[in-house]
Amino acid sequence: MTKALCVLGIESSCDETGVALVRFASHGLPELLAHALYSQIQMHQAYGGVVPELASRDHIRRVLPLTQQVLGESGRALAEVDVVAFTRGPGLAGALLVGAGVACALGAALGKPVLGVHHLEGHLLSPFLSADPPEFPFVALLVSGGHTQLMRVDGVGRYQMLGETIDDAAGEAFDKSAKMLGLPYPGGAALGQLAQMGDSTAYKLPRPLLHSGDLDFSFAGLKTAVMVQTKKCAVAYDIQAHALPLMVLADLAASTQAAIVEVLVKKSLAALKQTGLKRLVVAGGVGANGELRRQLNAECNRRAVRVHYPELHLCTDNGAMIAMAAAMRLQAGRQQAQMVYAFDVKPRWPLDAIGA
Repeated sequence: MTKALCVLGIESSCDETGVALVRFASHGLPELLAHALYSQIQMHQAYGGVVPELASRDHIRRVLPLTQQVLGESGRALAEVDVVAFTRGPGLAGALLVGAGVACALGAALGKPVLGVHHLEGHLLSPFLSADPPEFPFVALLVSGGHTQLMRVDGVGRYQMLGETIDDAAGEAFDKSAKMLGLPYPGGAALGQLAQMGDSTAYKLPRPLLHSGDLDFSFAGLKTAVMVQTKKCAVAYDIQAHALPLMVLADLAASTQAAIVEVLVKKSLAALKQTGLKRLVVAGGVGANGELRRQLNAECNRRAVRVHYPELHLCTDNGAMIAMAAAMRLQAGRQQAQMVYAFDVKPRWPLDAIGA
């Protein structure tokens, strides 16, 4: 590579439309020039979850204005974009097709190559955009949406799965438990805020697979236990669950969060011990949870382990992580962008099958 290249990244896998521009050279970390994000949360709140068709249509409305915003903020012209990257999967098929279609159309119009990126790899590498970027190798705790995974990461594209969820992921446990408590969509963040008011020892909830001897996760049983405990409280007060007193709801939220966080922390520490590594990276939406960060920071500090997170505003889905992942793959020689504009998407795409 003889000159710095600009990568335009487009993210449209679910309910956020993200666009970003990253500049990178042959050495050093890529530089984020600008990024813009539109969240569809308000639109989906009325339905209590993401409606795929509505999500796809909204991506169509947002992606080009966001692209213009990013170019304006970066001071770059569209013709200065060298590579157009997009989320190829996993995600909602229709939503993915919007980003892929726009990216390939832009590439064809500009005569520039395109590159499909794995959504989870974007999350995995997003801490490299932070003020305190990690160094390889490290253990990664990836807690994003329907995914909870522990991996050994030796470099870009060099990932070894250590453990993963066998049913509900941590994010699903947060969101589904929040819905049972009558909290607004998306529930995970709301549950975390409510938990700050509650007693985390008020209700004894299970810690699934905590002592399993492996690094796998399971949160479906916890979700069921939260449902049972919530119904018990509602019967005791002779009211609907969502009408429970605020402090009861806060105690339920705090007890639920404590169970999820304890499992994530203990399994992460076990992964560090198993690999002998002294660096942990936490990425994905659940990585923004304040209690998870507090406990991981404390435990890693006791063990002289460095822990890294994305910036809070980059924990959610965003175009910056897609542009960054594309830039790092190109920089490391793991993949080549191509001037081929026929595209497909992979709604189901395991991270360990990233080369397929």
